[in-house]
Amino acid sequence: MRKIQDADLRGKKVLVRADFNVSIYDGKVAEKFKIEACKETVKYVLAQEKTKIAICSHLGRPDGKINLDLSLSQVKGFLEEVLEKKVIFVDDCVGEKVFEALEKLSEGEVLLLENTRFYEGDEKNDEDFAEKLSEPFDVFVNEAFSVCHRNQSSVTGIAKFLPSFAGFWLQKEIQSLDKISQKPSHPAVAIIGGAKIETKLPLIKKLEESYDYILVGGKIANEAFDQKIKFGEKVFLPLDFAEGRLDIGEKTIEKFRKIILTAETIVWNGPMGKFEEKPFDNGTRKILQAVIEKRAFSVIGGGESVQMLEENNLLNMISFVSTGGGAMLEYLSGKKLPGIEVLR
Repeated sequence: MRKIQDADLRGKKVLVRADFNVSIYDGKVAEKFKIEACKETVKYVLAQEKTKIAICSHLGRPDGKINLDLSLSQVKGFLEEVLEKKVIFVDDCVGEKVFEALEKLSEGEVLLLENTRFYEGDEKNDEDFAEKLSEPFDVFVNEAFSVCHRNQSSVTGIAKFLPSFAGFWLQKEIQSLDKISQKPSHPAVAIIGGAKIETKLPLIKKLEESYDYILVGGKIANEAFDQKIKFGEKVFLPLDFAEGRLDIGEKTIEKFRKIILTAETIVWNGPMGKFEEKPFDNGTRKILQAVIEKRAFSVIGGGESVQMLEENNLLNMISFVSTGGGAMLEYLSGKKLPGIEVLR
């Protein structure tokens, strides 16, 4: 894979695809972790001689229309705090406004472009839109692992028009996920929760090949029971539930906890219940306590899981926290991600 440290960036205009698809409440960013993930790459680019840098991302689902509630201008202030650099917002991501802003950009400043999904061409991977996105730049850097399973203009299409490289965070994502999927230390324990069992089944099947225990909770456990899905002996479904099956029960928590405390490798994707609503956060919190207590090599991913860690200031208690939910699931399931393949 082509890496940013292998690129000659001197005198180049660099476009970084980040993932700023974050929750925003009352104008405040609730998921700071995703924004901080691009910091090392941005600082590296700016440290090269006479470089200029712009960052693009999507936010929400505007369906190809301008929606100011989903404007990335809301991220500008926090991005400045993270980067400790002046950030200049451009209310477009293609065209003359971007050219002009790049021309005026002073050394050490950063451009933040408007939501790429304000154009329907992004999600459709429209070649014309990808070309327009690329036109003001010399180099493209992908720093958004969480969208690498998408075939979209700002992820894969742009790589047809610019030399393209993996940023530092994207490299860390792949290294950590390879470590837990290819050569996990044993006993290896996977904790799989959340919803949509159809998206989790391929991962569970894949993990059965190399993991010792797969602990299943959340809504997908209910779906497994309701659909009478049969699993191998390595897969453990809940022994009991909380009220309304909105969380795993105490017997299950104790069973899962004992298994987790034997682990040398732990991978976790998805909460054990409806954790955003008390008291149904009990299972997720107690399982997290067990993961932290064991101090095995641990990787946690998925928006809800990361949100839980961030709210409780526990990000630094996990070996690696992935920015990807769906991308993490697909990568660990053995699928090739388009956003990574174009960098090879």
